[in-house]
Amino acid sequence: MPEPAELERRTTELLGRLIRFKTVNPPGDEEAAQLYLKELLEGAGFECELLYAVSGRPNLVARLNARSDGPRLALLSHVDTVLADPAEWSVDPWSGEVRDGLVWGRGALDMKSQTAAEIAAVVSLAEEGWRPQSGELLVIVTCDEETGAQHGAQWLCAEQADRVRCDMIVNEGAGQVIGFDGRRVYGVCVAEKGVFRFKLSTDGRAGHASLPRIGENALTKLAPLIARLGERRASYRLSPEPEALLHALGVDPGDGSDPALARAIEHVEEVDARVAILLEPLLSVTLAPTMVRASEKINVIPSHAELSVDCRVPPGLGEDEARGAIAEVLGDDGYRIDFGETVVGNRSAIETELMGHIREFVATEEPGAEAAAVALPGFSDSRWFREAFPDCVAYGFFPQREMDLFEAAPLVHGADERIPVSDLGLAARFYAQLVEKVLR
Repeated sequence: MPEPAELERRTTELLGRLIRFKTVNPPGDEEAAQLYLKELLEGAGFECELLYAVSGRPNLVARLNARSDGPRLALLSHVDTVLADPAEWSVDPWSGEVRDGLVWGRGALDMKSQTAAEIAAVVSLAEEGWRPQSGELLVIVTCDEETGAQHGAQWLCAEQADRVRCDMIVNEGAGQVIGFDGRRVYGVCVAEKGVFRFKLSTDGRAGHASLPRIGENALTKLAPLIARLGERRASYRLSPEPEALLHALGVDPGDGSDPALARAIEHVEEVDARVAILLEPLLSVTLAPTMVRASEKINVIPSHAELSVDCRVPPGLGEDEARGAIAEVLGDDGYRIDFGETVVGNRSAIETELMGHIREFVATEEPGAEAAAVALPGFSDSRWFREAFPDCVAYGFFPQREMDLFEAAPLVHGADERIPVSDLGLAARFYAQLVEKVLR
């Protein structure tokens, strides 16, 4: 096991270097960063290849093989980031500056920090002479995650499956500590909600806006539907991930019915409203109106109005449940719906060897704290691996103790993104220990 202080130093330096590669997507320009990481990994004895779906945007796959069969463990991350406006920042977003015990810059949380911690951990191990006793270690660093992974993980899993096939994979999605009512819970992302986005339409009759009653205004028909979406919700239902989190937080879900879960959420709200905001979307189909379109001219009463709704469904649910939630909230009449993007939610099992290793790490690092399964309201690259390799256990876990979830979440894709150096060391220790335990 590498010495913790040295591991923290190496991770901090590597993160600063990665931040200085400007990999804003679009356009991405990940190649220089990937070449740098490839050289680093090859120098430690990894076999590396760059896999290109499009020119200039490679995915890096590095491996260490054992001489005997065993599990394939993959550490997954991406090096592309979203844009940053320097005018909104206290530092240069691409400086990787270390200030006040934190590393600052775009990607410090999402997710060059995890790339740095994973690679610093495995390179340190390999340089000390460690090799898998059984199985295979994969390090997969992708491009293009921030705009849908068409050239990254999605393409790898569809077109290069044999190169990235694995039994266990650790990605982003959770790991920041959640403090609640005296408890400390580290989330482990084992599932992701599905997406069933749709357009909701109303119809009327066009006319000149100077005579409002000469037409039939489709937009005013849409208005009460928008109001209902803001005022009502679909029924709560219990599923494995929020149930695990509720128990870890010390909250009784009762019999799992809508009234029981409503009481549970009310209790959580009273103790800490921030946790309720995190937890509530995991218990139901959510319907968020986001865009409206009606008349093309200000003086024409619209004959057609259209509302875009971002609909998210818990893992395992599909279009039937989405339609049921829409009818529950809006009623059955006065509108049409047309689904566009649809992605069924995905999950991995909770009780696995990988979860056992995470629980053991948390108990050792912070006695009294707990690791608990959570679901992600959005989605990550884990979905592509669960879809391509149904037996693969894919978790999101990047442990952070000093910066909790409620401090970190607003910084992701925001100004002054930063991460404590001590959390980088914590995460690197986890990856180093995990690799040694799984591939022993």
